[in-house]
Amino acid sequence: MKYSYNIDELSKTANLVFENSKSKNLLFYGKMGAGKTTLIKEIIKKLGVEDNVSSPTFSLVNEYLSKDNNTIFHFDFYRIEDEEEALDIGIEVYFNQNAWCLVEWPQNVENLLPLNRTEISIDILDDDNRTIEIKNYDTTI
Repeated sequence: MKYSYNIDELSKTANLVFENSKSKNLLFYGKMGAGKTTLIKEIIKKLGVEDNVSSPTFSLVNEYLSKDNNTIFHFDFYRIEDEEEALDIGIEVYFNQNAWCLVEWPQNVENLLPLNRTEISIDILDDDNRTIEIKNYDTTI
């Protein structure tokens, strides 16, 4: 499924991700500046997190708790140089908790990703407009 959106339509786009995702493992692909973090912040907000959401670029993972006590993990693997680093933080444990896992730069840990996942690709059209493509794989939820 492919969809074009304007930066002002983030709320609508986050809803579109929920409606079309068949997994809680959401993998975000796109160039630097495509809007991965911006969309993830909106998704986390829609999941009921009231905390300030920021990218875990240096810590690799941020954990959030929604007002309904649901756990959400936000990963940013941009700076990872070796998949061993992801293993060291226990990436497999995170993916096996049935929690929401939102992953930026998943291509940097390709061999460690769960089979049950939704891949979200964001392409830049211009300063304010993007296209998003959503694909589900081995969905078992």
